[in-house]
Amino acid sequence: MSDIESENEEICDLSNPDVTTKYRAAGDIVNKALQKVIEACVADADICTLCEMGDKIMEEETGKLYNKKNKDGTKVEKGVAFPTCISTNDLLGHFSPLKGESRQLKAGDVAKIDMACHLDGFIASAAHTVVVGGEKVEDKRADVIMAAWNAAEAALRLVQVGNTNTQVTQTFAKVAEEFKVKPMQGVLSHQLKKFVIDGNRTVIMAETVDEKVEEFEFEMNEVYCLDVVMSTGEGKGKESELRHTVYKRAPDVMYSLKTQKARQFISEVGRRFPALPFSLRQIEDEQVARVGVSEAKRHELLEEYPVLKEKDGDIVAQFKFTVLLLPGGTKKITGMPLGDLEKQAVSSHSIQDDDLKKLLASSANPKKAKKKKGKDDKKDEEEKA
Repeated sequence: MSDIESENEEICDLSNPDVTTKYRAAGDIVNKALQKVIEACVADADICTLCEMGDKIMEEETGKLYNKKNKDGTKVEKGVAFPTCISTNDLLGHFSPLKGESRQLKAGDVAKIDMACHLDGFIASAAHTVVVGGEKVEDKRADVIMAAWNAAEAALRLVQVGNTNTQVTQTFAKVAEEFKVKPMQGVLSHQLKKFVIDGNRTVIMAETVDEKVEEFEFEMNEVYCLDVVMSTGEGKGKESELRHTVYKRAPDVMYSLKTQKARQFISEVGRRFPALPFSLRQIEDEQVARVGVSEAKRHELLEEYPVLKEKDGDIVAQFKFTVLLLPGGTKKITGMPLGDLEKQAVSSHSIQDDDLKKLLASSANPKKAKKKKGKDDKKDEEEKA
């Protein structure tokens, strides 16, 4: 049995070129969907409609790939791995509203767009921040956006084989200090595994007396989703009064629900979203979703992704990207360039710390030493391409 287990473990690892290919292909799809939603984030755009658009693109694009059955005759599972969420200003994240509870974007809003898709359970996740309306901002909105961006760029250079998660967390704090903002407490960046979006190895955005994570070294062939969130406030989120719509099935809890609608709801969740998060707006019948979720929650059949917020008037910015720790170095497969924000977000603060300057000036794509390629090497590269 142990031989079979170790063989399965190897198959799901980046040492398998097929796995790497699936991650990269999922990354391309997320980037395409994210770019389309960014372009659609204009004044008066409806958030629910934008979220539906992001999910639809991910569903359509994943639907074009891996349509041959597995060796055992089963279909390759694929689709949305985290529903599109668009959270503005003081909202931290997870705002993926039902139609009747949606909001419209306003010029000047700082909007965080967050999404993920998967191919055969291999997940690519990304988030980007935009300033709606294209206006130039030079206030605290610019400070928090540039803090989050620089922290994300620093993290990309630190998530290397042999470095520790502690180094990344310490750097988040240093970057926040440079821009006079706070790293957001309670935010974790997780290791990704097949059908696992919240792996046990984590990088914490901000350590507190109550919130710490175990130190570890990054290893070859691991995959991480780096989630970088900064706030102009205290960096402490609290639950908002908005409906929470993003959930994940609790894998080890079984209970036979009493009402027909609740049973219909949990049956659909089990069929369509057995392992990964979903939004109530993805459920076919909204009435079933509204009724079913409360009973399912009461019996702890669901894990909740609450809509958290900072204090009124505070601004939260986020950048998220997925990285593969490959033999040639750490490869970023999702996430947008700074783009329009480079001209839009003009902060009066900048990186002054020499160590941070040196880190950010270093290449994010270290090249491994060239060696003469034999036939086997060339063949191997062609397979990975």
